[in-house]
Amino acid sequence: MPAPTERKNIQLRAERAVLAALRLPDSNYDTRDPFGELTALAEQAGATVVGTLEQSLDAPVASTFMGTGKVRELRELCDQLGATTVVFDHELSPRQIANIEEVVERKIVDRSELILDIFASRATTNEARLQVELAQLEYTLPRLRAMWSHLERIVGAGGIAGIGTRGPGEQQLEIDRRLAQRKKLALQGRLSEIQDRRRREVQQRNRDHYTVGIVGYTNAGKSTLFNTLTPGGAYADDRLFATLTTRTREWDLSVKGFGGLRVLLSDTVGFVRDLPHNLVASFRATLEEATHAHLLLIILDVADPAVELHYQTVTSTLDELFDEVRAAEKRAGLAADDPRAFHAPRRVVLLNKADRLNDNKEVLIWQSKIPGAIAIEGRNLAHPGHALLRRLVLEHAQGLVEDLLVTLPMADARSVSTLEHKGQVLARSYQGDRVTLRVKIGRRQLDQLRSAGAQLEVLPTGAGTSGKRANPARAARGTTTPQADTSAMSAINRATNLETVKKTAREPGKTAGSGKSANTGKLSNPGKTANPGKSSNPGKADK
Repeated sequence: MPAPTERKNIQLRAERAVLAALRLPDSNYDTRDPFGELTALAEQAGATVVGTLEQSLDAPVASTFMGTGKVRELRELCDQLGATTVVFDHELSPRQIANIEEVVERKIVDRSELILDIFASRATTNEARLQVELAQLEYTLPRLRAMWSHLERIVGAGGIAGIGTRGPGEQQLEIDRRLAQRKKLALQGRLSEIQDRRRREVQQRNRDHYTVGIVGYTNAGKSTLFNTLTPGGAYADDRLFATLTTRTREWDLSVKGFGGLRVLLSDTVGFVRDLPHNLVASFRATLEEATHAHLLLIILDVADPAVELHYQTVTSTLDELFDEVRAAEKRAGLAADDPRAFHAPRRVVLLNKADRLNDNKEVLIWQSKIPGAIAIEGRNLAHPGHALLRRLVLEHAQGLVEDLLVTLPMADARSVSTLEHKGQVLARSYQGDRVTLRVKIGRRQLDQLRSAGAQLEVLPTGAGTSGKRANPARAARGTTTPQADTSAMSAINRATNLETVKKTAREPGKTAGSGKSANTGKLSNPGKTANPGKSSNPGKADK
């Protein structure tokens, strides 16, 4: 069966293209290189850019977007350069495309259709293909009349097909619209299942782990940094939209002498100026990793002349995504002060590719604009920026590190294992079916355990002891003070002091009658216990 020939499957392979743009007072583009990004997009789609044309107006012309005289000039330019395609740096209405094509007699492609074509060529997973197909269908559906030519009526009039077919008939366009609408509903249903499953996965992942998302403008170096920090294997290339799928890997932040702390790092699809709204909607499940991460790393190619525009695009896109999440929660009846309500993640800006600058002037300017921005080289782990980034993420992942007593049921092996692997266990004691761990751990990690349902009793290490140490001799004989029976700290102290007593009894030269008196934690003359906290006179030890 031959491949469909609708405009949604355009191919710009080896086509000579002219780029066109209308500059409005509120246009958002790089004045130093007005056609730089559009040229890169067209080349990624396979076109050869042979010329450009732009016009400045206060407002677009309703029928042809550009002025009619400029449209005729566009045709003459295409004739001179042998161009077969015109690419506009804007989203055009179906009527505008039809009117321009009528004058120019070339194929007209707007910015949205160009980006969709690139996404279609990059989609490799089933989810990405479905997302792109739905976005293309939503783009094509309102343009069927202007893009398809078989608009004749089916049957009707004389009713050549027999009884029941007489009447005004039905246009092929109406049939195509109905079929497209049916396909759209089917795609939305399949994508809804994928999005629900991904949402559950993200929520579960956030409960169990601290998550970090990498976001940024396309081709800013996100995948390169991801591969440097993790054994990621993400595809990285110096081109736009090299990655369309989200990839998540463990990032090991372990510190010597502390627990094996790991976070989950996600690489996401890149943003671009004037990204089609239906494409953003289709890729909402992919962007779920960014909107619900605990921390966002915004990658900026600081060596790009249009870095300011890129930063504005990324931040505005993130704000729109966060607003959509809040609006959805509001429609679902979730109050803003509900603990389950969405909270926008903290953002950290990374000034990537700083090694390509002649000096650090640009870096200093950005660090003055955005306090806390970190200069970094994505491929070079030895760059000082990587150590700063690692320390910052570690501080956020741990929260405030404290020396705590954590009591929980021994049957909760998962929580015990989490405390052992993510914290530094200093001591432990057992009472019945419960275990008390003295552990250095971050408050955020304890909060994650609680949110996962762990039944924890948390006390500071000095709680319940009234500033007194347990008597080691009594601990050795198995007797305890009333405070020790009720305090988890005293239980830890008893276990620690008992080990000290046993160790002292085994050490030669420090047993009773050695001519030396004991202080706290050591045995004295047999039958007598040294007064804790006081040293004895060697000459009066036997008195």
